[in-house]
Amino acid sequence: MKKGFTLVELSIVLIIIGLIIGGVIKGTDLINSAQQKKIYNTWVKEWQIVINMYQDKTGNVLADGADNGGETGAADGAMDDIDLNATSTVQDRLKEIGLTVPTSNVAASNGGAYRIQGKYVTSEAVITLDKHATTGKNLMKIAGVPTDVAISFDTITDGVLGQGTGNFTWDGNTSAEWPNVETTTTVDVILEL
Repeated sequence: MKKGFTLVELSIVLIIIGLIIGGVIKGTDLINSAQQKKIYNTWVKEWQIVINMYQDKTGNVLADGADNGGETGAADGAMDDIDLNATSTVQDRLKEIGLTVPTSNVAASNGGAYRIQGKYVTSEAVITLDKHATTGKNLMKIAGVPTDVAISFDTITDGVLGQGTGNFTWDGNTSAEWPNVETTTTVDVILEL
């Protein structure tokens, strides 16, 4: 008499293998999502909080005029164009009034840059404080964010995915859709304050 596996037994084994592979893939997605939320909360959100705390504490806009860590002489309510990784005037002003500068994972950075690992690329993103050219609203411009991470940040910030709506958008692009993450590996984004 021949012994072997029946089709039912083989099917059950294949289903179990499929479930294991699916679980591993989903676990990887959950880990990536947790890492993206951590970066958002420990760097992007921290900068947003410290900017608001500065205004609450001083009554002035951070990076607006020389007295507030900016570059131009007088304050006018709009942030000057300040690259937070290239200067320390903003960080020095925060320390002067007792606020903590958000930390970075880049050794030589003063909090203005952060190394972000995406699915297709790892990049060093840099924050610039500025005002929107059209609306005049103050904003954080984050250059060099991996596209898949930017999409995640959009959902975290606005609660819904859609680059053309909400406070978190792709800089200079009016399309309602984010680009393909495989062909456009990094994007510059804007977070209105």
